[in-house]
Amino acid sequence: MSTSDALIGGRSAGPDAPAVRRHGLDLRLFRSELRLVLRRRRNLALIAVLCCFPVLIGVAVRASAPANGDGPPFLSQVTSNGLFLVFTALTVLLPFFLPLAVSVASGEAVAGEANIGTLRSLLVVPVSRTRLLGVKYAGSVVFSFVCAASVAVVGLVVGLLLFPHGDVTLLSGTTISYADALWRALLVLGYVTAMLAGLCAIGLFVSTLTEVPIGAMAATAVLAIVSEIADSIPQINAVHPYLFSHPWMSFGELLRSPIGWHGLQTGLLTQLVYVAIFLPAAWARLQSKDITS
Repeated sequence: MSTSDALIGGRSAGPDAPAVRRHGLDLRLFRSELRLVLRRRRNLALIAVLCCFPVLIGVAVRASAPANGDGPPFLSQVTSNGLFLVFTALTVLLPFFLPLAVSVASGEAVAGEANIGTLRSLLVVPVSRTRLLGVKYAGSVVFSFVCAASVAVVGLVVGLLLFPHGDVTLLSGTTISYADALWRALLVLGYVTAMLAGLCAIGLFVSTLTEVPIGAMAATAVLAIVSEIADSIPQINAVHPYLFSHPWMSFGELLRSPIGWHGLQTGLLTQLVYVAIFLPAAWARLQSKDITS
């Protein structure tokens, strides 16, 4: 099944159709894209694997609490409040596993349709290439959110089951209520999704360059890994602020009082720049692409 299945029976809606009909076409296309992305077995398997991590981390910390300073950030706070298991799981997954899942979804967005031969029929339904690209990008971002949210929900449940909960002591030493901490966790989830939105734009651009989905997935994942490696090399720290992966871990600023808004704004601006570069590049490529299948 492909996105084009959503438009069967809608061929009579030409470019001069009423706006409400065009909007209905877009909404139907978007719903179909979400069903395609969220029901694909490979994507469901990726989400299931991601959800295993907070369980493994929680069980490991419960069995043997880390010494002070050991492990990734937030790990030592998990034993005092289970909510920190959410942040720990995201910290562990964000450098590699979450980008890998996003690379699969965004890299396949256009290349997958071309590979199975539905891209040509999809574009003559009619659906403009601009709207198709927008729907594909939105679907990839929603999948990014679902991945991060699934990890957060599992981490929250496991944290409640295995560790104490109540008032939360932030990284800055300030104590806030559990309800306020949950609100900050939602902000963290939104920030992580925004960080992955930049990678979605890159993956979508790569997906327009080929008709081989596995190649687009691999290329997007490699770009994410290269960015992470470059960000860890101190000799080239002059380029670190320009890497799309550099601000990913800045969500820790949301766990301080006062919140370090400058770092968060810089991270959001960085992703906005990458989206502003690669989405138009993907649009230009798709506009000039000769659809052969």
